[in-house]
Amino acid sequence: MKKIIFMGTPEFSTKVLHALVSSEEYEVIAVVTQPDRPVGRKKVITPSPVKKYALEQNIAVYQPEKLTGSEELEQLMALDADLIVTAAYGQFLPKKFLEFPKQGAVNVHASLLPKYRGGAPIHYAIINGDSHTGVTIMRMVSKMDAGNILSQRSIPIEQTDDVASMFEKLSIVGAELLLDTLPKIFDGTITEIVQDEAFVTYSPNITREQEQIDWTKEAKMVDCFIRGLRPWPTSFTILNGERVKIWQVKVVDQTTAEQPGTLFKENHHLYVACGNQTVLEIIELQPAGKAKMSSDAFMNGFASVIEEKACFEGVNHG
Repeated sequence: MKKIIFMGTPEFSTKVLHALVSSEEYEVIAVVTQPDRPVGRKKVITPSPVKKYALEQNIAVYQPEKLTGSEELEQLMALDADLIVTAAYGQFLPKKFLEFPKQGAVNVHASLLPKYRGGAPIHYAIINGDSHTGVTIMRMVSKMDAGNILSQRSIPIEQTDDVASMFEKLSIVGAELLLDTLPKIFDGTITEIVQDEAFVTYSPNITREQEQIDWTKEAKMVDCFIRGLRPWPTSFTILNGERVKIWQVKVVDQTTAEQPGTLFKENHHLYVACGNQTVLEIIELQPAGKAKMSSDAFMNGFASVIEEKACFEGVNHG
């Protein structure tokens, strides 16, 4: 059996780890994941999904705050590993570590490289209205997501997809593609493709400032933006000085002369004006300090705001 060190953190990574553990061809001799972090309003210290799964499988777990220069690094390099596999681990890895296994290191990346290098490829694919995304298995090098492409698989992004649904789909694709690719790596028949730097784009982690909706964009792209931040980190707007999270909207086939961001009601439906006179129906939203609510509940509780045709404050992301 080929011996593998696996590195990953979120639920996406767990599917990939499960595929390796379930295979009779490979032995996962160690798992490296991020340290336990505070989660939720009560800040409960919580292990990563990958750690939970690894412990269930009786696999040794390493959790260095920073791998470079750590005791864990030396311990891992003392293992007789054939390959390192990473999937959304969340740290840069030192060159000597990438090169110590017999077959080096490969990464399961949730984009069709060289498009969307970086930490939030699924978010950006949805936000930008892409019709397809996919998974790339690549060689790992010191430069972020810049290694040679070993294999790729593409899947469509449906109009109803959000970050959660695409994470689920791509984790399955990534696990299957990795198992299809590994035999060629180990028998030396893999074809490596150098990434074309002319087509490189980046997907850095979403900042808090980027989460605010720009209502001057057309309805279709506002819908993409909302789905591209759902369920995390979640898009928001400002109404009467208070943050309102927008969870679900629907593009409707109508136009309006109202200014972008204006709320209005027609036939018991709640709408918001967007750029180029396009319109979105608000389906679900969450005013500050309150639970998620339907548009009906919002219209009942905030009737005066709607009658006044209040306006969501927008922001131009450029």
